[in-house]
Amino acid sequence: MPGFSEYPRVLRGTSVIFVWLQQPAFVVNLCTAMKFPAEPYNESGIFVDQLSVTYEVNGGQTIRALDRASIEIRPAEFIGIFGESGSGKSTLAATFVRLLPQNARYEHGSIQFRGRNLLAIPESELRRIRGAKIALIPQDPALALNPVITVGDQIAEVLRAHVRMPAKERRARVEELLVEVGFDQSQRIYSAYPHQLSGGQRQRIVIAQAMACRPAVVIADEPTSKLDASLQAEILALMREISRRHRAAFVLISHNPAVLAGSVDRIVVMYAGRIVEEGRTEDIFRRPLHPYTQALLRLTSRYLPATRPRIRFQAIDGEPPDLTARGVGCPFAARCPERMQVCTERDVYETTPHPFQRVSCFKYGN
Repeated sequence: MPGFSEYPRVLRGTSVIFVWLQQPAFVVNLCTAMKFPAEPYNESGIFVDQLSVTYEVNGGQTIRALDRASIEIRPAEFIGIFGESGSGKSTLAATFVRLLPQNARYEHGSIQFRGRNLLAIPESELRRIRGAKIALIPQDPALALNPVITVGDQIAEVLRAHVRMPAKERRARVEELLVEVGFDQSQRIYSAYPHQLSGGQRQRIVIAQAMACRPAVVIADEPTSKLDASLQAEILALMREISRRHRAAFVLISHNPAVLAGSVDRIVVMYAGRIVEEGRTEDIFRRPLHPYTQALLRLTSRYLPATRPRIRFQAIDGEPPDLTARGVGCPFAARCPERMQVCTERDVYETTPHPFQRVSCFKYGN
């Protein structure tokens, strides 16, 4: 692929008023006539269909980390995945780029991206997608960044792996990325090492790495968990702006509903490897349906009365289910205050009690 500056970028609908000129075929034909390469305008998301993933642990036991999970990540969408530790959030994120450990097995399902099943394509083809089409923002930049390589060279490595361009243009592109993520002195930051930067600055570096090739989908695995509240707000606002500017879909993973409240368009709630509820952010917070979602939101400080600062949190009774033995029924049944007999007698499937909200709970039919 040529360097970024070797050909103009054709955007759908730019300076064109006729609808038929906005079609991908027209863009490709125009690019061919002008003798520079182009790909069809493609706003691709990801569709995960009935995905089940297990881990084999000591003694031959099998842990079911994902259980029939289905989710659609739409183009240019900012979506949040929410749940307690061990619910399967990070496993789901890692499946998008097939970066699970060797003891993981894909038992069932598919991940569709641009007409291909990511679980079926060869590793050589997947390497062309990782970092270029689907990118990952790690949870801890201090561990993800190489301490003996300058941060600018580490961003440049992503471009070197996916884009053929002269070194001078690559350097200029990296400096543009540094400015885009909020650095004023891009040349100085380029030559800095990770230990010379603050936690918030390192987080901006890994965001620049992720956006180097303008991916269609970016997976952010708890990117603000190690930052204070003010820096969290800055990083979330930055990712939201980048998503809007480049029409990239962002998947924000968090165990903190307050982080998602003002950032994402849609929330997916996970429990014991299953998606138990999904809906628009305002619906999840104003009208949570699943008892697990309701219990988690009750633990959020924004819902505590301001006149009772010493109020006691109401814990969720019981323990998470044993993922080594998949039983019949709802996985939350043993901890649910609204449990019914049917909850332990047969498996629960999702219903759509409201137009933009789906839930897996017998309270709403099933």
